[in-house]
Amino acid sequence: MKIAILDDYQNVARDLAEWHRLPNGSALTVFERPIPAAEVAGTLAPYSVLVIMRERTPFPASLIDALPNLRLLVTTGGRNNAIDLEACKARGITVCGTGMVGTPTAELTWGLILALTKRIPQEERGLRAGRWQAGLTQGLAGKRLGLVGLGKLGTQVAKVGQAFGMEVTAWSPNLTDERAAAAGVTRLDKRDLFATSDIVSVHLVLGERTRGVVGADDIDAMKPSAFFVNTSRAGLVDGDALLAALHEHRIAGAGLDVFPVEPLPVDSPWLEAPNTVLTPHLGYVTRENYDVFYRDALDDILAWHAGEPVRMLA
Repeated sequence: MKIAILDDYQNVARDLAEWHRLPNGSALTVFERPIPAAEVAGTLAPYSVLVIMRERTPFPASLIDALPNLRLLVTTGGRNNAIDLEACKARGITVCGTGMVGTPTAELTWGLILALTKRIPQEERGLRAGRWQAGLTQGLAGKRLGLVGLGKLGTQVAKVGQAFGMEVTAWSPNLTDERAAAAGVTRLDKRDLFATSDIVSVHLVLGERTRGVVGADDIDAMKPSAFFVNTSRAGLVDGDALLAALHEHRIAGAGLDVFPVEPLPVDSPWLEAPNTVLTPHLGYVTRENYDVFYRDALDDILAWHAGEPVRMLA
């Protein structure tokens, strides 16, 4: 087998699984940097097995059809919206996923919230430049946290907010009063959530029904003192409306871990957006997650090679 691991940005994949267990004669190649879009098909054409990291490299039907030798596609995590599963089925390509740790994104959400409200980046830079206490920070107790989505991640974020003494509210397209109450959260309609929250944090899965679910009207409804946080997917939010609100100082700031184009281009307008804390899609990038990702990816390959594939998505 010719096997390729894609987008190993941190150069850790070789150390996080027992790749010596691959069948005799297997050849393993690791790509550490993104492959330019125009070169993906030609570069990957020789490989029969690909291990991809989440949604870093998209696999639409056009690319799948251009990979004549591909037989197994392993994605880290339990789903990957960047893979055309129907095209894989049509070609007879097996697609498998892996397990993952379910807490890191909620942890990063609170890192962004605290960085924004406690002015950690500004004060750290100021201290190194010889300034002492350049501005006032904000407390969280008694403030309102509005969650757009109350699934597993939203519920984890809610618990921390409650521990800080915040009033936690939530909205999602299918959220009921009963489900919200079970998490100790008050359900609001979307307009009220955006209009009354001191911090709005997004925790929905991106799909056809949720794309653009946070629109310009929602952002316009936010208080000038409110912060916006997104650790889910950029496609959930009207990015132009958010950029405008930041540049016009109609909201206090934003903490963002996800962007319309990733890796973020050096000329991205997000890099010039004021009052922001930006991280490079770190929500799932933990040692614990990568241990699971590559261990399970190896198991997926071995099981498929033995004729008994596991964790199949297609």
